[in-house]
Amino acid sequence: MITINTHAEFESYLGKELGTSGWHTITQEQINKFADATIDHQWIHTDEERAKNEGPFGGTIAHGYLTVSLLPYFWHQIANVQNLKMEINYGIESMRFAQPVLVNSNVRLIAKLAGIVNLRGVTKANIGVTMEIEGQKKPAYVGEVVFLYHFLD
Repeated sequence: MITINTHAEFESYLGKELGTSGWHTITQEQINKFADATIDHQWIHTDEERAKNEGPFGGTIAHGYLTVSLLPYFWHQIANVQNLKMEINYGIESMRFAQPVLVNSNVRLIAKLAGIVNLRGVTKANIGVTMEIEGQKKPAYVGEVVFLYHFLD
C-alpha cells in the first residue's frame, strides 16, 4: 500500500501503477443483497437454479454495477491518502465491462494514476482501474474513475 499526504506526492505517481488490491470473493449472498439494494432482481443474478439450467454461464453472475461499487473498498487497500479535509468519489470517465463475474469468483483491482490536476487547492485524480478475475485472461472491466481530494496543506 502506498501512502500519500500531499498533492505533490500524489503527482509523483503520474503514469505509474499504484498497486494491486487483495482478492475478494463475490458470493451469492452479496449478489442478493445488492439486488435488494438496487431493486434489480434479474434472474441471471438471483435465481440460482434458472441461471444454472437456462443461463449461458452455468450459474449466477454478479451485477456489473456491484463490481463497480467495490472500487472504494479496493482503492483503500491500494492507497492510503491522508492529511485530508475531504475525499469525494467524483465520477467515472469510462468503464467497459469485458467479462461477467461468476458467483464465487475472486476479483481484485489494479490501479494506475492516469491523470492529476490541482483545481485551486483540490486534487482531481484520474485513476485507471482494471478488475481482474482470478484464473481468467480477460478482466471484468477496465475504466477510469475520478476522485477529488482536499488536502489540509
